[in-house]
Parts: sequence; structure tokens; C-alpha cells
Amino acid sequence: MATLVDTNVLVDIAVRDPLWLGWSKAQLLSAAKRGAVVINPIIYSEFSVRYQRMEDVDLLLPEPDYSRENLPWTAAFAAGAAFRKYRQAGGGRDRVLPDFLIGAHAAIRGHIILTRDPKGYRTYFPSVELITPETHP
Repeated sequence: MATLVDTNVLVDIAVRDPLWLGWSKAQLLSAAKRGAVVINPIIYSEFSVRYQRMEDVDLLLPEPDYSRENLPWTAAFAAGAAFRKYRQAGGGRDRVLPDFLIGAHAAIRGHIILTRDPKGYRTYFPSVELITPETHP
């Protein structure tokens, strides 16, 4: 089964986060053993804000290791619908639309999400299997 990797996990590895590097790296390796490790343009974009050159990002996220998938149109619509529910329920600006796009992509394609921040995914995409520090210590 394919695993969609949330930006926070990729950043942990790239910046060698002293708290999260071990967990993130181990979970990413486990995901690769189970199937494809996937990123989408939203994840790529969030990750790339730390770099001046696209070539640097591509070196850190090489295509053989990270399958690139475009966001399905049905996922874009599902993300908008979930975000609307979130805002109508009084949701603040602490959750942003990219989180909903990532969650909807995983829900529509049947991917697992590897993340350290499961809150919005659990609430708005309960069918998506999550790999988190709580579920996979």
C-alpha cells in the first residue's frame, strides 16, 4: 500500500531534527518496504520553501525514492468540502487548506498518511489510515 508522506516528516529528515529524526527516518524506511512512498505538489511546495533552487529540493526528494502524484480533481473537491465544514464549525486559521488537500488526496487514492500532526486528518478524513508517533511509537 502506498504512503503519502506529510511535509513535517520530510523536514525532520532534511534538517536532522534532534527530537524527530530517528522516528521519521524509521517510519519512512518502513513505509518504503510496504510500498510506494508518495508526495504531491502541495507537499513538494511546503517542503521547498526552505530552499532557493529546485535542484536542491529534487536532490533531497529524488523521484526514484518519492513517487510524485498529482492531486486528483475529486480530492480537490473533497478538500474544499472538508475545509468548508471545518470553517462552518468555527475552525480557526490554525489549520490551512494544504492539510485538507493532503488528507483528501490520501482518502481518494486509498493511501496511508505518515505524519506527526494527525489532528485534522483524523477529524476530517477518518477513513484514512495514519502512521503517527501515537500509533507507531
